[in-house]
Amino acid sequence: MLTETTADMAWVLILSVGRRIVEADAYVREGQFKCWLPSLMLGMNIHNKTLGVFGMGRIGTAVARRASGFNMTIIYNNRGRNELAEKDTGATFVDFQTLLKESDYIVVTTPLTPETKGRFGLPEFHKMKSGAIIINIGRGPVIKEAELAEALREGLIWGAGLDVFENEPKVDPELLKQKNVVLAPHMASASWETREEMIAMAVRSVELALNGEVPEHLVNPQVVSSK
Repeated sequence: MLTETTADMAWVLILSVGRRIVEADAYVREGQFKCWLPSLMLGMNIHNKTLGVFGMGRIGTAVARRASGFNMTIIYNNRGRNELAEKDTGATFVDFQTLLKESDYIVVTTPLTPETKGRFGLPEFHKMKSGAIIINIGRGPVIKEAELAEALREGLIWGAGLDVFENEPKVDPELLKQKNVVLAPHMASASWETREEMIAMAVRSVELALNGEVPEHLVNPQVVSSK
């Protein structure tokens, strides 16, 4: 359930940034909405665009699966090909440079490793489309936050949506000044149903361990199997 709930959050951010929902809400609440205008709060389409997924694991696959409803072209970059995900979503494996150049929306779902830390900075933002949007529901340090703020300020990319931060819970002060970024407090799994299931899973694992059985979703099963 956590996988699906987190993937939902990626799409919350895609839609919120692309269609400027947070800006629009503030605009109405502040009493600025006086009449309809053809140029009012123009955003970016989602349908028929190219979705790039950086990290095609369980969550990345769930994010990509949802893109079919928007008739999107799906590309991804990963440590290696995920053929099961390709069959499930119709995604195409591409190298990292192609992901940068072709994606209209990039969703970061990768774990933090020495290879992914700081993977997105100014050199990468320069290679992305000026109308591109980057979403991070993976790990904050994958994106260099100060350089993202500069990219947004200078119009190198169009927008960003972040649920995680480089030095969480701190957020780069320059990033806070940008209107074209939506910021969320690490809440991708925050639904009642998912949190209740997380608690229940923890309880089940404790019970199994106390009964001398192998807990669910064990991180180090090799330790158990060696005993």
